Amino acid sequence: MKDPYGREINYLRVSVTDRCNLRCRYCMPKEGLSLFGHNDILRYEEILRVVRIAVSLGVAKVRVTGGEPLVRKGITEFLRALGEMEGIADLSLTTNGALLEAFATPLKEAGVRRINVSLDSLDKEKYRFITRGGSMEAVLRGISRARDVGMDPVKINVVTMRGFNDDEILAFADLTLDNPYEVRFIELMPLGGDAREPFGSFISASEIRKAIEERHVLKEVNIGGNGTDGPAVMCRLEGGVGLVGFISPISSHFCHRCNRLRLTADGHLRSCLFSDGEISLKEALRKGCSDGVLEELILRAVNAKPMRHDIAQGTRAALRCRRMSAIGG
Repeated sequence: MKDPYGREINYLRVSVTDRCNLRCRYCMPKEGLSLFGHNDILRYEEILRVVRIAVSLGVAKVRVTGGEPLVRKGITEFLRALGEMEGIADLSLTTNGALLEAFATPLKEAGVRRINVSLDSLDKEKYRFITRGGSMEAVLRGISRARDVGMDPVKINVVTMRGFNDDEILAFADLTLDNPYEVRFIELMPLGGDAREPFGSFISASEIRKAIEERHVLKEVNIGGNGTDGPAVMCRLEGGVGLVGFISPISSHFCHRCNRLRLTADGHLRSCLFSDGEISLKEALRKGCSDGVLEELILRAVNAKPMRHDIAQGTRAALRCRRMSAIGG
């Protein structure tokens, strides 16, 4: 599938729930979200049908997200069905890591080969603060277990915020000296009410990189080439085992090579994270539509994909967007 600007659309991110067992301050309000009811979210068989048709149109990479996907009942059986689907070359999952220690082996057996873990501090008190009660130690055990069962790569996503965890940039980068992890520094994205940044402020990827280069020599590496790779600029510390990545959706957008669609838990297909332009697939699915109708709706979303986003830190457009947990990470 190609969009109107010639970009090959071959990556689908699938949110299976808006629910989460943490309440990260830049993602959810303290009281949580107005959660979808049981009938509001897509059933697994409905998601599988959408994915199957998307794969027939050219999608080769599928990432399962939430909320926290591991809190949804039956998730490993659903992932196994995805893993057995012909045409999916790359099946991965994003998690906050709180349940990963117990799930790592079942996930690997279900066909998940790669995993992204969100971890914004290596200080247990700061981690507890930003997640409103989470256990950093449990996440680190989960990361270690994922590596032990053969997940490759294990990616650690760090949303970097000035005044909160910018003093931990080097500690995160140093994890890659002796461990085969990919530590990826992500700029704080202003979505929904999260654009108000009540506890930390924006810091650009270039500034993060400069802080690391004051201690280490960084060499950019090309780890992809299959056309489904993500937006990170990847580097290796001199003498390091793992990789460090920089993701800059705000300061230096990568829209010109965006290859993804997003399926929300409540059945909407989005062609841009920062645009609330959505196409409802759930309505058609619940009316018993044909595969041809679903194909048409998916292609309509592809054809509506904007050339680039127009989000800047703190803009009104950012405030209008759905929160990340409602979209899917």
